Amino acid sequence: MKDSQRSFLPSSVATTRRKLVQAGGAAAMLGVLGAPALVRAQSGPKIRIGYWPIAAGLPFYAAIERGFFKEAGLDVEALRFAGAQQVMEAVLSDRADGTANGTGSANIAIGELAQPGTFKIFCSNPSNAKNVLDQVLVPKDSPAKTIADLKGKRVASGPGIQNVTLAKTVFERGGATGVTVVELPIGQHVAALAAGQVDGCYTLEPTGTIGRMNGTTRMLEAGVIAKYVLGDPMAPWFGGSASLSSAFIKKYPAEAKKFIAAYGKGVQFVRSQAVEARQYLKGYTAIEGALTGEVPLAAYTMYNEFTPADVAHFQKFFDLFAEKGIFSSRLMVDTMLYKG
Repeated sequence: MKDSQRSFLPSSVATTRRKLVQAGGAAAMLGVLGAPALVRAQSGPKIRIGYWPIAAGLPFYAAIERGFFKEAGLDVEALRFAGAQQVMEAVLSDRADGTANGTGSANIAIGELAQPGTFKIFCSNPSNAKNVLDQVLVPKDSPAKTIADLKGKRVASGPGIQNVTLAKTVFERGGATGVTVVELPIGQHVAALAAGQVDGCYTLEPTGTIGRMNGTTRMLEAGVIAKYVLGDPMAPWFGGSASLSSAFIKKYPAEAKKFIAAYGKGVQFVRSQAVEARQYLKGYTAIEGALTGEVPLAAYTMYNEFTPADVAHFQKFFDLFAEKGIFSSRLMVDTMLYKG
């Protein structure tokens, strides 16, 4: 038995194994180890999926609540994390087997660069000026009419390297040079704007909807990554992705295929029954009440739906991080896409 396999054995079984080897009882050892292995094969693995509690994870939430995973005979555990980076780190440390949509694609890429071959993206959630996720907000009574009017001001972004890098790029390319970018949890953006702590912010939904509904903020511009990073307001920005680890796919190929198919049913449910699907935001995110019917929903692209143009836009997004020195080297998106 290889060392990598030995590490997965329960300590009691490993102790028994050593004693039997010392006694020369190899045949008896196989009998001892055979029963637990059979039980594992019959019950199937627990599939641990990390998620960041935002609206983009809706297909995952819906697949759980509608029973799509159970129908496929899968035992799926949803693991909630405070940020996308923590989701990625959980996969690297084998505390999770994959990520749900909404997990920052650049965060996943940083994990891939740290441990090449770890992540396989099977679904991504593109946004743009139509499918709104990213936006720049200002206080309701702000005199600013364009991003350039925030030149030299104090602005907020969400926490983490993906948010900060994108915020700096958007403000710079939008003409707002000399801004001071402050990292704040996205849930604090509306309050910070209302209190005058910042003059604007690069943020993600549902922040804009919350600010609009409580009358404290207004949107200056939406779809800013598509426009200022990809060069086209309607280009798809694949900012978040669902993935499985290559180790899980290799160890459990049948279960991996069933999981991705069931997740795909969640995507189709959100596409075809968006009104009904919105109820599943409750409990998994902070979005509740009237907000569940107002927050914009992301679009979704499954691994077998990517066009060459999609991959090119995805690559342009990754290349920004290589150009800024955030990525240690250029990372090719195509190598990370699940092939089925």
